[in-house]
Amino acid sequence: MSVLSLMSVGHAHMPGEWLFEGLSFDLALGEHVAIQGTSGCGKSTLLNIMAGLEVPTHGEVHWSGQPTSAWSAEQRRACRQADMGFVFQAFHLLPHLSALQNVMVPCLLGNASGQDAAEAARELLGDLGLATRLDAKPTSLSGGEQQRVALARALVHRPKVVFADEPTGNLDTDTAAKTLALLIGLCKERQTSLVMVTHSDEAARAMGRTLRLTKKGLVC
Repeated sequence: MSVLSLMSVGHAHMPGEWLFEGLSFDLALGEHVAIQGTSGCGKSTLLNIMAGLEVPTHGEVHWSGQPTSAWSAEQRRACRQADMGFVFQAFHLLPHLSALQNVMVPCLLGNASGQDAAEAARELLGDLGLATRLDAKPTSLSGGEQQRVALARALVHRPKVVFADEPTGNLDTDTAAKTLALLIGLCKERQTSLVMVTHSDEAARAMGRTLRLTKKGLVC
C-alpha cells in the first residue's frame, strides 16, 4: 500500500486558472522522489497539498489508504505531527531555543516525555556531528549547522514521510552536497519516504525517482 496517493489532483488560485491539473501520484514507504519544474509552476503548492497544508481545488489525497478530504483540522494536524517531517530552504529554527531544544519540539508535540525527547534529539544531533553544539542558539550556528539541526528536527520523531522544499538552496555547493547526503542517508536508514522539491539536477539524480511538474501533471 502506498503511504501517500494523489488522485486526479488539480489546483487553481483563481477559478479557471489552473496551476496544474489531472495529477496522480503514488509514494511507497521508503521511496525517495525528486520533483522539478520551472519557477512558479506550483512545486511548493504541490508539496503543501501532499502534506495537508493546502486543500486541492480538485481531486483526492489519500494518506495510508485513507481519504483526507473528510478529516478535521485536528486530524490533519495530528497526522502531520506524527507521520510527517519538514525541511525548508529557510531553516525556520526557533531563535530563542538551543539546537537540542529545537530538535525536541516534534517529540514534545507528540506527547513524548521531556527525557525521551532530549535523548532522541541528543542521539540524532550526535550522529550529525553536532554533539558539541547542543546548547548553541541558531544565531551562533553556521548555515550548514543550522540545516543539520533542521534535518534532525524533521527526523527525530521517525515520521513516515519527510517533505523537503529546496533544502540545500541557501547553502554553498560543498555544504549542500554534504547536507543532501546526510538527509538521504538518514531517510534510508530509517526507511522514511522522502519527497524533495529541487532546482538542482545533481540533487535530483541522488534520489530514486525524478518527476517534472507541468500544467498537465507529473511526468517522468
